[in-house]
Amino acid sequence: MQTYTFLRELADSWVLLAMFGFFASAGVWAYLPSQRHARDDASLIPFRNDNPAKTCSGTCATCACKDLDDTLEALRHD
Repeated sequence: MQTYTFLRELADSWVLLAMFGFFASAGVWAYLPSQRHARDDASLIPFRNDNPAKTCSGTCATCACKDLDDTLEALRHD
């Protein structure tokens, strides 16, 4: 048997089976209940540095932003 033929048969059967087994076990591992924290943390990656820029200081007497900030603060404490 030539080397190429042997390696081709090996890749078509056992290596394919090993790769599928690795894929299936990685999928099962990713959805284990013990990995919930890692999944939740990864789902929040796009929002980690998402701090809205405040354009108003809120110190003027007729500031609409101050009223909105007060309303939001009251809702957070309820």
